[in-house]
Amino acid sequence: MQTTFDFEKPIADLQTQIEKVLQVQEKTKVDMSATINELETKLAQTKTEIYTNMTGWQKVQMSRHPDRPQTFDYIELICEEFIELHGDRTVKDDKAIIGGIATIGGKSVMLIGHQKGKNTKERQFRNFGMANPEGYRKALRLMKMAEKFNVPVVTLIDTMGAYPGLEAEERGQGEAIARNLLEMSVLTVPIICVVIGEGASGGALGIGVGDRVYMLQNTWYSVISPESCSSILYRSWDQKEKAADSLKLTAEDMLRNGLIDGIIEEPVGGAHQDAVATSENLKAKILTDLIELAQKDKEVLVNERIEKFSNMGEIIE
Repeated sequence: MQTTFDFEKPIADLQTQIEKVLQVQEKTKVDMSATINELETKLAQTKTEIYTNMTGWQKVQMSRHPDRPQTFDYIELICEEFIELHGDRTVKDDKAIIGGIATIGGKSVMLIGHQKGKNTKERQFRNFGMANPEGYRKALRLMKMAEKFNVPVVTLIDTMGAYPGLEAEERGQGEAIARNLLEMSVLTVPIICVVIGEGASGGALGIGVGDRVYMLQNTWYSVISPESCSSILYRSWDQKEKAADSLKLTAEDMLRNGLIDGIIEEPVGGAHQDAVATSENLKAKILTDLIELAQKDKEVLVNERIEKFSNMGEIIE
């Protein structure tokens, strides 16, 4: 059964009307093409109106759609080859973060990303995309391997945050993320980061330092989720919509504030409506940047990356 959010109800109603008219036409053999065309025109207008004027909270909902493509989906759609690599060589293989050598458009990359899972069993196996310290250490191991063999790094971000459990803190969750921020800032190969779903807190930033940082159109990127922000400020989740607007977490807000380098378009209605079209847009952006960044000297690449992130948050009075 397809998931429909509250704000999509007018669209669902029109689709139901069209289906009923088609059924009547087939049953009675009466030509109802004029009515169908009128409803389809109204449907297209309604879709445009709703999807181009979504609030912050509505975009958060879209980023969590159960049918939304995840890292493995994009690997299948944009990579000619992918060899997954496992383990951090210290504790274990964290299933919330996957990574390995991939070929995109004939170019070799080290592809790393969060994987949430599609059903209950898989979500439990993947820990809902919330990585433990060993996940970030695995990611760093693969990045250092990419540096050794002069292979660019591509990261796909989609997480509710790093795993907040006691055992994660005991194994050094904060240190693991901080280490990644430090090492990624001085990695001598190109890094392209893309938020493909949720980009929450240090869990997202742990693989989010890059020469180019992008967001898909219906994603969000923030230090905290709207629900958690609402629970802290208002002692309740009821103000999550207000919190989402205040956090300025949408792709448009992030681009306006100079925190990302661009927005990758999704089909009308979200990436889950046409994963192939979304992956084509993603692949085109990655390949364009790989060519551009490959021309930069390593020292220039690192200096520009450090300067880029150092300039974020500067305020001139």
